[in-house]
Amino acid sequence: MDIIRIILALLLPPVGVFLQVGFGAQFWINVILTILGYIPGIIHALYVIVKYR
Repeated sequence: MDIIRIILALLLPPVGVFLQVGFGAQFWINVILTILGYIPGIIHALYVIVKYR
């Protein structure tokens, strides 16, 4: 399942974070980072997916 989350994190970072942690603070941080810049959103999404295994 982590592979699917990683692929989604590369395409749509907030979706990957949502599947990992739900509608928490990490999700909203990722939404803001993705709006400000796509690359920071991807980096944060990958970090969340790896950290919250």
